[in-house]
Amino acid sequence: MKRFMDILCSMLGLAVLWPVALVVGVAVKISSPGPVFFRQERMGRHGVTFSIAKFRTMAVQKPCHGCQVTAGGDPRITTVGAFLRRHKLDELPQLMNVLRGEMSFVGPRPEVPEFAELFPLEYAQILKVRPGITHPATLTFRNEEEILAGAGDPRKFYIDKLMPEKLAAYEADLNLSLAQDIKTIVETILPSFADEPFTVTHFGESTVPEPAKIAVPVPAPVQVSNIPVYAGELPRKVAVQTSDQAQEELEDAVAVVS
Repeated sequence: MKRFMDILCSMLGLAVLWPVALVVGVAVKISSPGPVFFRQERMGRHGVTFSIAKFRTMAVQKPCHGCQVTAGGDPRITTVGAFLRRHKLDELPQLMNVLRGEMSFVGPRPEVPEFAELFPLEYAQILKVRPGITHPATLTFRNEEEILAGAGDPRKFYIDKLMPEKLAAYEADLNLSLAQDIKTIVETILPSFADEPFTVTHFGESTVPEPAKIAVPVPAPVQVSNIPVYAGELPRKVAVQTSDQAQEELEDAVAVVS
């Protein structure tokens, strides 16, 4: 039944939303050099990899270590891409993934093999079902990019903090009913109906590193003509006293000579 609904809804979605997809594709093409679509290998059902499709939201550049994690404010994100990501319009091409049977409308988000291989026990369970465009855990972690934006090392924070909680949430809701699927889709389209998402405070501490404390050395006192002063600029009052004392000594010397 779930697969039948995926086929029916993906075909309906493609038929209705193709004008929107066309406008988005043109906007992506003219906004920055590069292809309209972004494709990436993801882990699918039973561990079979597939190529996920999205509208490109970033400037084209060479692959690099750590590029798999995207934080809010990432300089690679284009102006049009930021709009698409905010409104989830970059996910529209995944209707084709659903139609081909690689994904479902509702299911755990597909992960890149690099990260999935770090949690073999969890993914042994999660990959028993088709990955999805959305999921209750997706709604809970919809502020993920903002959370990662404050992390000193977004990749490490994603692996150590975010992934374990996301995987636990996926495992808790692997076999949702049709009614739960519909509820999740509605909340994805209208997030105001969903529960509040996690923020950085959920993790018990701010991801923003505290500024380093710089010790300011206090100058040591030095003796100048038996008058204690500090190294550096001579205090005005001490300077005046020193000048008056010198003047008195000079007058005494002249009086003796006379």
